[in-house]
Amino acid sequence: MSKEFLGIGWKFPIKIDSITGKIVMSEYEEDIRESIWIILATVKGERVMQPDFGCGIHNFVFATMSMTTMGLIESSVRESLIRWEPRIDLNEVNVLPIQDTLGKLDIEINYRVRTTNNEFNLVYPFYLQGG
Repeated sequence: MSKEFLGIGWKFPIKIDSITGKIVMSEYEEDIRESIWIILATVKGERVMQPDFGCGIHNFVFATMSMTTMGLIESSVRESLIRWEPRIDLNEVNVLPIQDTLGKLDIEINYRVRTTNNEFNLVYPFYLQGG
């Protein structure tokens, strides 16, 4: 099967090619990875025409570090990716506190691209202001 189904879009963060002056594009698995990052980084309500787009993890910025908070973050990530990234199947989402940095969590996402069956992982850093 052709990878064109996976998509091509603007590189994130947006970059301009210094030679051609055109916007740099992402394709296929890289486009999916960047899409996941955009979903996690977008606060629900931030997009005017799609107020439900994004992830609810930003509601926990001032929460205290606890198993309950980490479970709610995991659930929010899982729900958002299932809803907004149909090109993947989630294998696992783990939220892990980083011992050396007060209030830092690593959100580990293991996923499979549906059309290619290739597996990937992404680690998204998230900071709780409350520690």
